[in-house]
Amino acid sequence: MAGWDPDPAALAEATRRGAIGSSLDWPDVNADLVVLAAPPDSIANSLEDMDTEALVTDIAGVKTPIVSAASHLPHFVGGHPMAGGETSGASLATRTMFHGATWVLTSNGANPGDVARMAEITRSLGANPVVMTAEEHDAAVARVSHLPHVIAAALMRLADEDPATLSLAGGGFRDLTRIAAGDSTWWAEVLTANAAQVDASIEELQTALDGWRGIIDDNSDGAIDTELEAARIARASLGEHHSQVRVVLLDRPGEIARVGHALETSRVDVRDFQLRHGEHGGGGILTISVKGEGKDALTVALVDEGFEVRVDD
Repeated sequence: MAGWDPDPAALAEATRRGAIGSSLDWPDVNADLVVLAAPPDSIANSLEDMDTEALVTDIAGVKTPIVSAASHLPHFVGGHPMAGGETSGASLATRTMFHGATWVLTSNGANPGDVARMAEITRSLGANPVVMTAEEHDAAVARVSHLPHVIAAALMRLADEDPATLSLAGGGFRDLTRIAAGDSTWWAEVLTANAAQVDASIEELQTALDGWRGIIDDNSDGAIDTELEAARIARASLGEHHSQVRVVLLDRPGEIARVGHALETSRVDVRDFQLRHGEHGGGGILTISVKGEGKDALTVALVDEGFEVRVDD
């Protein structure tokens, strides 16, 4: 497997980790499959310059301008793996990044055989391929990915105006605004490329918030409870369930090692860690996100290690 990156350090790290076996002389590509992993503008520019009979795909978070730029290629299937986080770079890659993730494949002008081949490739990585048009994809991700990023950024800016407010930020606020830590340049490109759909989603959110304002002002017939319950049911319908186990860490040696032992004992599927240090000294709260019903086994193992544990669904 060969690869190329304009950043020599990134290329060296990918090679060191075994993600690629050798470097190639871009854009002279002689391959069966070409994967473009870069910001949307860079991918579009690269596609416009490409001339290859190979199957080509990409991982951009917006698809309409990408499939347009690739319209001259005989074998192109746009892709978007719905995985990863606010961080980036080869040093943070994991073998299980795509396990259980949805991987969108675009049908615009694509050969059915090429789509089937890409579906097979994504399944081999543990992902769940979903075929849709670029327009359908962009409308959907505007709601579930791009709009949430705008909301997270707006909330962070609002809270940051008052240091006292920000000092009160707990786990809920941190979870809600986590994606605001993402690469601003990359996200600026994505939001610009999908501006029309993001704008429409913002309008939808404004309408929804206006509705909430009315409900809160006049909570007749338990309207707030009704709306919250409807949201809870919708949230539960997302499918794979992650639970959060919060572990109280004391300022003493060996705390993390004992957490590690509990993880080994419980054999849970861990999806994320977040450590919030105490404001006035050592210790803090370690939040461990686990897949499925693993919270029960992990909780028992942590309690057996002597930890105070708090569990959130």
